[in-house]
Amino acid sequence: MQSKSMVALIVIAVLVLIGQSSLYIVKETERAVLLKFGEVAEADVAPGLHFKIPFVNKVRKFDSRILTLDARPQSYLTSEKKRLTVDSFVKWRVSDVQKFYTATSGDEFKAAQLLSDRVDTGLRNQFGERTVTEVVSGEREELMRELTNSLSAIAIQELGVEVVDVRVKRIDLPQEVSESVYGRMRSERELEARDIRSRGKELAEGIRADADRQKTVIAANAYRESEELRGEGDAIAANNYAQAYSGNPEFYSFYRSLQAYRESFGKNGDVLVLKPDSDFFKYMGQPAAK
Repeated sequence: MQSKSMVALIVIAVLVLIGQSSLYIVKETERAVLLKFGEVAEADVAPGLHFKIPFVNKVRKFDSRILTLDARPQSYLTSEKKRLTVDSFVKWRVSDVQKFYTATSGDEFKAAQLLSDRVDTGLRNQFGERTVTEVVSGEREELMRELTNSLSAIAIQELGVEVVDVRVKRIDLPQEVSESVYGRMRSERELEARDIRSRGKELAEGIRADADRQKTVIAANAYRESEELRGEGDAIAANNYAQAYSGNPEFYSFYRSLQAYRESFGKNGDVLVLKPDSDFFKYMGQPAAK
């Protein structure tokens, strides 16, 4: 009885193992190929639960999502024979499962290596047809679009993979080229700075000359106005003196004599030699004179 139970358990275990090895699941994010003795029996297995013959069929699954190939920086020559160091990456995915398997044996690393070689060749050709300015800014988008289309067509035909996008992350100049470019940029900036300084000095001289001219004109106008005012004041003063003199000539003569005495005898040590009967002492010699 015990031997029959043991045999039944063994049979059940064998059936379970055969059942597990006979069923397989393909996820939505996977592509699969069914092999029969190493040859492709079913090229593109749909997602879901499937049955296979144990020891006869074998299933190879591949990631159907978009994968990234980050290539190593490479040096390329432009049409001007200038060397550039380019760092790029590629977005790709499995398109034809049967061709992908036959071309790469289902090895994603091998597929990435083959694709990297083709990307390197494509970038070399595209950079060789363009100048530095075109690949850096002018025609960069067009370059990437042309390279993506051409690589995708070649990769689908040869490897069974679709190139979704090719992008350049960075473009650097070699050290010796960078130094020459920076030197030229520095000399151009210095020349521009000297030109700006010279134009600034010229403008400053013009402003300074205009300020000096305005200063001279303002001073001349002020001097002219002051002389005109002084002349008018002198005329008014002379007129007032004339009116005062004509009003009382004797008093005016007496007042002027007093001013002359004050100015003549106002300082110590002054010596004045005059005749006593001169007109200068008229009001001193004749105190009663009117």
